[in-house]
Amino acid sequence: MADTITFNDFTAVDIRAGTIIDVAEFPQARKPAWKLTIDLGPELGTKRSSAQVTELYARDALIGRQVACVVNLGPRRIGPFLSEVLTLGFPDEAGNVVLVTPERSVPNGGRLF
Repeated sequence: MADTITFNDFTAVDIRAGTIIDVAEFPQARKPAWKLTIDLGPELGTKRSSAQVTELYARDALIGRQVACVVNLGPRRIGPFLSEVLTLGFPDEAGNVVLVTPERSVPNGGRLF
């Protein structure tokens, strides 16, 4: 378990819902990954993210899927790609990433609390 944090520490992490609107191949990635474009609503617009989810998710299965993203980490360069948000997931028994998704549809940009 990680160190205990305060409630203010938790609220400093800005986690938002967004809908994947585009998925592109990422052949330059060291581990297989997709380049995702995610609609995070009118306040944040669209952001891009690299996601190592190719084992469980085909490109067509990702389009239209809502996901949870950390939007305030700052960009991270992954090879030639600039990932603007962190798309969240949990590892399954084999270590493959299972995406975190809302249980039902929510407005894009909605903040986790």
